[in-house]
Amino acid sequence: MSGILVDSNIILDLVTDDPRWCGWSELMLKRYAEIGPLYINDQVYSEVSIGFQRIEELDQVLDFGGFCHLPFPREALFLAGKVFLKYRRAGGMRSSPLPDFFIGAHAAVSDLLLLTRDKARYQTYFPVLELITPDN
Repeated sequence: MSGILVDSNIILDLVTDDPRWCGWSELMLKRYAEIGPLYINDQVYSEVSIGFQRIEELDQVLDFGGFCHLPFPREALFLAGKVFLKYRRAGGMRSSPLPDFFIGAHAAVSDLLLLTRDKARYQTYFPVLELITPDN
């Protein structure tokens, strides 16, 4: 599969008009939309939904942005659990990173680029994942 999985922080930069990141996130979305499809998954949809009162409003924004919904493959769900276990055994906190592991695992097993501002955790636990971050 080819395309770009977009992390929720990128979409939230635009929705909230983040003064630091909105410009960069908008530029990256425009640039990579020309290269391949922009995907979101269930986790990203849920995280972005907190900024909306109605599902129709969220769907309208995502449709306008040209995002395609990509359900989680079972392999990604399995990998997310295994990586989360590795994280916990290394002393990681219980709650916070699990959503990132779902997103990273999905991009990894689906062979997608990942557009995100959260480089460190993805790079640590998914070293084969090709990331698009402010650092590159």
